[in-house]
Amino acid sequence: MTKLSVNINKIATLRNSRGGDVPNLLEVAKDIQAFGAQGITIHPRPDERHIRYQDARDLKPMVTTEYNIEGNPIRKFMDLVLEVKPTQVTLVPDTINQITSNAGWDTITNQSYLKEVISEFNTAGIRTSIFIDTDLKLIEAAAKIGTDRIELYTEHFASAYDKGNKQAIKPYTEAANLAYELGLGINAGHDLSLDNIEFFKQNIPNLAEVSIGHALISESLYLGLQNVVNMYLHRLQ
Repeated sequence: MTKLSVNINKIATLRNSRGGDVPNLLEVAKDIQAFGAQGITIHPRPDERHIRYQDARDLKPMVTTEYNIEGNPIRKFMDLVLEVKPTQVTLVPDTINQITSNAGWDTITNQSYLKEVISEFNTAGIRTSIFIDTDLKLIEAAAKIGTDRIELYTEHFASAYDKGNKQAIKPYTEAANLAYELGLGINAGHDLSLDNIEFFKQNIPNLAEVSIGHALISESLYLGLQNVVNMYLHRLQ
């Protein structure tokens, strides 16, 4: 079964909008795991506009499933990850003021840089994953930098699927097949939802984990958090 890791950034955004502690991020993380999710994902950004660096520390004892921290590996982020030691770190090439992630790594241009970063995390015993597009040359280069997994950036699929274009899955299937042949684990995330997750799962062989936040939290406003977590789990079986 593909694991579901729930990104709780949106919960932090809601909390921060009032300056207090409602909703309580730690309790929500605890509940999501109790509802059956197999992981918690956070993506702290330098401006801490949703997840704060202290949240990453506070969540560590609360996450009894897999703990995934995403972010651009600037030194401050790397130091945080090395301190917290989550199950997995997912490297994302965000700029400082970016609203959301919109591209994967160029693993050819950034090969030596990513090698150094990943080596530091591997030495600390932290599983690494890198956010990446479906370009097969980039997948091949990813296998040379020491990463344990890739995370397929799925916005292009989700957008096309929403318009009725199911053929948009093909590059993702090819990328997943190549990654598996090269010994890489396969994760996926970005704009996956209840509408498209089952089709995506059926067409991506060896899919280890999906990270879903925006859609899952938005759907929960109508259907309830516990119900939505279980709806995702059912589709991922």
